[in-house]
Amino acid sequence: MAQIHRQIMWNRLIAVVEEQAQIMIRTAFSTTVREAGDLSAGIFDIQGRMMAQAVTGTPGHVNSMAESVGHFLRKFPTTTMRPGDHYITNDPWLGTGHLHDLTVVTPAFHGETIVGLFANTAHVIDIGGLGMGPEGRSVYEEGMYIPIVKCFDQGRQNETFFDFMRAGSRLPVELEGDIYSLCACNDAGVRRLTEMMTEFEMTSLDPLARFIFDSSRRATLAEIARIPRGTYQAEIFSDGYEEPVRLAASMDILDDRIEVDFTGTSGLSSRGINVPPAYCRAYSCFGIKCVVAPEIPNNWASLAPFRMRIPDGCILNAPHPYPVSVRHVIGHLLPDLMMGCLHQAVPERVTAEGASALWNPPLRGGGAISGQSRGNKPVIADFEIITFNSGGTGARPTQDGLNATAFPSGVRTMPVEATENVAPIILWRKELKPDSGGAGRTRGGVGQIMEIATKGDLEFAVNASFDRIANAPKGREGGLNGAAGRVAQQSGKLLRTKGFQVIPDGDRLILELPGGAGLGNPAVRDPVLVARDVRDGLVSAENARRLYKVAVTESHQVDEAETQRLRSLRTT
Repeated sequence: MAQIHRQIMWNRLIAVVEEQAQIMIRTAFSTTVREAGDLSAGIFDIQGRMMAQAVTGTPGHVNSMAESVGHFLRKFPTTTMRPGDHYITNDPWLGTGHLHDLTVVTPAFHGETIVGLFANTAHVIDIGGLGMGPEGRSVYEEGMYIPIVKCFDQGRQNETFFDFMRAGSRLPVELEGDIYSLCACNDAGVRRLTEMMTEFEMTSLDPLARFIFDSSRRATLAEIARIPRGTYQAEIFSDGYEEPVRLAASMDILDDRIEVDFTGTSGLSSRGINVPPAYCRAYSCFGIKCVVAPEIPNNWASLAPFRMRIPDGCILNAPHPYPVSVRHVIGHLLPDLMMGCLHQAVPERVTAEGASALWNPPLRGGGAISGQSRGNKPVIADFEIITFNSGGTGARPTQDGLNATAFPSGVRTMPVEATENVAPIILWRKELKPDSGGAGRTRGGVGQIMEIATKGDLEFAVNASFDRIANAPKGREGGLNGAAGRVAQQSGKLLRTKGFQVIPDGDRLILELPGGAGLGNPAVRDPVLVARDVRDGLVSAENARRLYKVAVTESHQVDEAETQRLRSLRTT
């Protein structure tokens, strides 16, 4: 009965942090949080160990936030905390990897005693500086750098802190509103935790924390025991900035842990694609956990058996003050790298490679872009916006990949209407891209095509941070690669995949997002599924015939005789 009682409390705790996350979404000002869900929320014991996380949120935020609370406690021990205090930072090495993420930590008191900590992270649209993009050569160029400070002292706001925030951002109202939102959702978590502890007559979270950690660790070790022992190696390539980037991993499956060594990975970049080590650990652990222990709740103990060795000087271990603004471009490739290792051990559990990194173009317009050079030409109102979009995911062992869906980040695609409502942007086209999913026994998810302009087709700028253009997602077990991405102007001019670029008057930005790769031999795919894909516009009749050896009639039915002939030719 005691164990059932503790399990009920554990589930209740997860409900508490999910409400914490949902309140943030409902009260946030930035579309990145409100529409895309680019956030995390969780509860920690007084030692700074994550007990539970919200279902809503991204692995990069959650798993790096799991490390960041310890940094807060080193500067502000729990003995100095009081009810109503809120602490904040965006330090990439103490938080979640770049300056656009704000992390807030709040003590939870039950009666006069501190019993735990609530923490959350959210991605804000503007934090000053160069804005979100790879152009910076130092973290100091990328935006305002907030050390771990108290933004609310026993319920009273730190006016000096908020003065700095408002003065340093292009979007002061949105930034200030997001900070209030982060603090408010932690306050809600504190209230719900107090109600829970009163209901269950708890005086401390320590017994529940021990139960959560012991259960999670035992369950994770049991799952590791099911993986064949050995050392498995893989590599994956990013387009990089100055030159291509090689990510290399050697994974040791041991009795009580999994160790990953990133020796052989490319060195640091002079631009903002570098990855702080906590963010590397966050997405590497997530990639392993997806395969090894997907059903076990994510917390300090279930992550502890996954350990990383990240050599100094490599792009996955960026030291301060290297630029890291778009660390997700490299970081989002790490789950595919982990799966490349694990495919050699448990191929039946692993997906093909996907588009991976988000395509979230920061768009900017107005006088700051056009300046006086326009003469008598009109200038649009100043704006700064980020829109989140995704290519296709890799094919799964028993199902196709997901179309235009974010993995590994898990953020939602932002609705066109939400973007157009807050900025003078028009998305003239946003549709799935046929034949972009890699062919296979199970097909890769397809990417999408976007056509973006401003109202009146006036000039604007994009701070590109795209990938999977020179290095398309790779198939597994005979599956074909997904389609590579493409960035261009409507006029036909190809754009650089990374960096600040201006789209001139009368032109539009065209984004072709990558498709996920296929898994298994395409010529054994069920012909009925191929015909369905042709009917749905995901695969052309030509590629159905050429790649899948399936003939489809004009009415989108399988031509049985011709398909049998095509497949017999392949066999002979």
